[in-house]
Amino acid sequence: MATTFQKCKKDKAEPCGKSRCGHPWTVRYREPGGRSGRQREKTFPSKKQAEAHGNQMEADKLQGVYLDPDRGKITVAAWWDEWLNAQILAPNTLRDYKGFAGNYLIPTLGRKTVAGVTPNDAQRVVKAMEEAGLMASTIGTRVIPMKAMFKAAVDNDRIAKDPCRGLKLPRVSSKAVDLDEIPKLPEVVQIAAEMPAEYRLNVWLISGVGVRPSEAFAASEDCCRGDVYRVYRQTTEKGDGKGNRKGLVPLKHRAVGDYREAPLAGWLAEEIARHTAQHGVHTILGASGLFFATKAGELLTHEGFYYHWRQVMKKLGLKYKPHDLRHFFASTMLAAGVSLLEVSRWLGHRSIRVTADTYGHLVPDSWNRGRKAMEDAMRPQLTALKGGAPNGREEVAQAA
Repeated sequence: MATTFQKCKKDKAEPCGKSRCGHPWTVRYREPGGRSGRQREKTFPSKKQAEAHGNQMEADKLQGVYLDPDRGKITVAAWWDEWLNAQILAPNTLRDYKGFAGNYLIPTLGRKTVAGVTPNDAQRVVKAMEEAGLMASTIGTRVIPMKAMFKAAVDNDRIAKDPCRGLKLPRVSSKAVDLDEIPKLPEVVQIAAEMPAEYRLNVWLISGVGVRPSEAFAASEDCCRGDVYRVYRQTTEKGDGKGNRKGLVPLKHRAVGDYREAPLAGWLAEEIARHTAQHGVHTILGASGLFFATKAGELLTHEGFYYHWRQVMKKLGLKYKPHDLRHFFASTMLAAGVSLLEVSRWLGHRSIRVTADTYGHLVPDSWNRGRKAMEDAMRPQLTALKGGAPNGREEVAQAA
């Protein structure tokens, strides 16, 4: 059991003959483990505070929730490094995490101990990002590693409560794609026609199988498997983790070796064959059969493709982004009656909820079903209401 005393009277370390000497009170207790548990003590200004702390420690031991106070004394900066070094992350994700920590987490909380971080402190990190002008959706993504780090601190018995619980984030605007962001079929054809011949196939791949632009840049002969198109990698200019700034990396939300597939239309298979016949294929960084390369013989990435894209947009008077061609793919599939689940798989979304939030309003059948359900429910009642009874009261009463 915890014992409470004044050292000047118990241990005579500071001899004092006064009955009310004013010296601090110490509570002494053992950690879990009986007599083999390490003895600890903590000093408080009053006896009441010391006894309260001792009682709390004894209660924590009985409930099995006791935490070693020293484990929470590690600084946020040190715990961040320890936590990050234990993670298995893709190169781009690791870069983003380090950028968040260097710009916001460490400057705001780095010198505080993990145990000393309060919910208000965690909220200050969000505030710092808001003041820096980050979009709400970006802030929601950036706090992911901070929340994971503090959850790990709880799981590793460094702190008892997660300061990120209840964290308030700025409201994110609707994810539903605007109809103005979806290119029309004639516009897709125009864009492809104006694109340099060696890069034209990118337009057809993004709009024809729904790949992301970076996934189209990494396309190769082994992606074509009969009437199925397989995508399993993308290009990056943010570092591939092997010392190359430009490189080939796994798909978004996927591990090395993972892939997804989508139906390959006959016209697109013909365009792929025409492209390889005219422009050949490339071997870059050990990857063979690649459809695209820059004039310098490097991997095609956003920075190389977007120059030509901007030129085409200016010439045609359009304001689309390459990613908008994915919207064309999704809207075309949904308009043809393909289910949201299948479209979600083909697009490579993390969950069908993402697809529903983005494209759910483009499913024509659901709108028609909704109209029919309301029509069937209300039309008979309204017809009866107009059948001639005074003010429709009899029909309403009968319907009730």
